[in-house]
Amino acid sequence: MDVPYDLNSYVRVLKLASTPSPDEFLQVSKIAGAGILLVGFIGFLMFAIMSLLPGVGV
Repeated sequence: MDVPYDLNSYVRVLKLASTPSPDEFLQVSKIAGAGILLVGFIGFLMFAIMSLLPGVGV
């Protein structure tokens, strides 16, 4: 493990990184929220289908 090389890599990444503009942040937040809602909806549909099937549900 080459610690100085690793630290230099981390510093280089931090120098390249920038704070997103409010528009970029809002767009990323909307996309992430839509993904979370989609996964939750799919999970709810699976739960509902499994509950309706006889002998399989909770």
